[in-house]
Amino acid sequence: MMPRRLPSLSALRAFEAAARHLRAKRAAEELSVTPTAISHQIRQLEESLGVALFVRRPRQLVLTTQGQALLGVLSDSFDAIAETVTKLRRPPARQAVTLSTTPAVAARWLLPWVCLLRDAHPQIDLSIQVSHKAVALDGVVADMAIRYGEGPWPGLVAEKLFDNVFVPVCSPVLKLREPAELVHHTLLHFSSPAPLDWVAWQRQVRVPGLDVSAGLMFSDETHGIAAALDGQGIALMSRYLIEEELRQGRLVQPFGPEVKAAPFQLVYPPERLEEPAIAAVREWIMGLLDASSRERACRSIVEGQP
Repeated sequence: MMPRRLPSLSALRAFEAAARHLRAKRAAEELSVTPTAISHQIRQLEESLGVALFVRRPRQLVLTTQGQALLGVLSDSFDAIAETVTKLRRPPARQAVTLSTTPAVAARWLLPWVCLLRDAHPQIDLSIQVSHKAVALDGVVADMAIRYGEGPWPGLVAEKLFDNVFVPVCSPVLKLREPAELVHHTLLHFSSPAPLDWVAWQRQVRVPGLDVSAGLMFSDETHGIAAALDGQGIALMSRYLIEEELRQGRLVQPFGPEVKAAPFQLVYPPERLEEPAIAAVREWIMGLLDASSRERACRSIVEGQP
């Protein structure tokens, strides 16, 4: 592609302003220069083009035919440039996305990493709606959701996030070693629906004398985790949601078995993925599956790196 052979941009701006006002003084005020500078730029432009752009009269400029032709092109071009620059400078329109999920997924998995979405997409206002019930993904109640189960969910895309492997966990201060010791400790239950509970776990283990109806009842998993961390009893939890506490040793898995339950899935109407905000939230959620990416992001946040 051949390089463009254009006159000085300053000269073109000076001519375009003078041609609109038909007075060098008004053009000089617009461009914050002197009238002499405007006249000098226009003469340089005329010499470069080899044509007269104005007929000069006392205190008045009159465009020649060539000047009128150049003014039309420059006005359209400068208007287009100004419009594009304005759009680039204008902050992007804010976009709202409502994500429905369970309290435990929100508190244990999403909230610690919302900063990553906010940093990458500051124009997105994410609303996390916590509920154990499947809400309508109609763009009014919610836009997308993280749900337990295999579905099916008619009319929705379902992308598997991670398997639910439930394990008994407790504070190390309880010093539990084997399932038979459960009869001497408090079981922590959740009143909200869960893929697996102590009743289902006991069917597999059959601990003699264990009353799985007794214990402390909480409204959701996050309260149960807090109680387990405080040494109030033993909880049956999705290992994925407490991996950090297990890694730090604040919670321990004293024994098995590990019981697999229905997975977590990201669900949304397929046509919504064409919307940039929905696609960005999906990308953020999928990125959280990579523990190494989360660790690198955490280091960057702590160290103040981009």
